[in-house]
Amino acid sequence: MALERTLTIIKPDAVAAGNSGHIIAHLEREGFRIVAMKKITLTRAQAQAFYAVHSQRPFFDSLVDFMTSGPIIPMVLERDNAIVSLREVMGATNPEHAAEGTVRKLYATNIERNAIHGSDAPETAAVERAFFFSGLEQG
Repeated sequence: MALERTLTIIKPDAVAAGNSGHIIAHLEREGFRIVAMKKITLTRAQAQAFYAVHSQRPFFDSLVDFMTSGPIIPMVLERDNAIVSLREVMGATNPEHAAEGTVRKLYATNIERNAIHGSDAPETAAVERAFFFSGLEQG
């Protein structure tokens, strides 16, 4: 296994519900080390830029509306095999299909309000980390 860094975002639904501390503790229990973390509210332009890969999808506008609806907590996480491990810890995008004990099973409301985002590949993780954090902030 290799030490990796990935990006996660605690989404507005989980922040508003007061679950961000529970999610952070869950991630730390799973062996992730927080390298960088901040609490911000995205502008519409920032959310559109971050989710540009989905710009032609029918859910794009509702995703942008959701991600700008309140504060989010982006974090750079580190551990062995971080990208795949985080996706397992998050659970399926649809919380109805997520495994018991995963973040989405515990804290998500539905497929759109699913509590957490995680990078899906090393290349994506590098781009997404740089979107939110400078190299200096990532240690």
